[in-house]
Amino acid sequence: MSANKSSRKATLAKAYSLSKRGEGPNPIDIHVGQRLRLRRTLLGLSQETLGEAVGITFQQLQKYERGANRISASRLFNLSQVLGVPVTFFFEDLPSPGDEGLGEPSETQEFESMARRETLELVRAYYRIPEENVRRRAFELIKALAGDATEDESDDE
Repeated sequence: MSANKSSRKATLAKAYSLSKRGEGPNPIDIHVGQRLRLRRTLLGLSQETLGEAVGITFQQLQKYERGANRISASRLFNLSQVLGVPVTFFFEDLPSPGDEGLGEPSETQEFESMARRETLELVRAYYRIPEENVRRRAFELIKALAGDATEDESDDE
């Protein structure tokens, strides 16, 4: 039976090591917090509004988003229901244990920078333009201002 136990241990996946006191937040808690902030921002919710919806203060939500406090399984489940995402959403793009990438900017972090208030307001204003042709022209103007070549220039003339 001892051989059975050791062979079972050999097949177990490597786990993330947990941060010790004084080492700062665990990278997984930071990642989950970033995903929480991303979803909240994309939905246009304030920390106060989301906090009220799940029964916590906005200060506690801030701590979750920074990774300073860990989110319990039941709270994470509740947040996923309120935010309309599966619990797995919070763990997407998380590197595998042993990967060096846990400290590097992830796709999530890059996307989060795109979810700044200014960007969201721009996208919301864009979709409030009622006429499709005007919307398309505004899109082309922004691309031109950014220095991107337009793909459909010949089609517009």
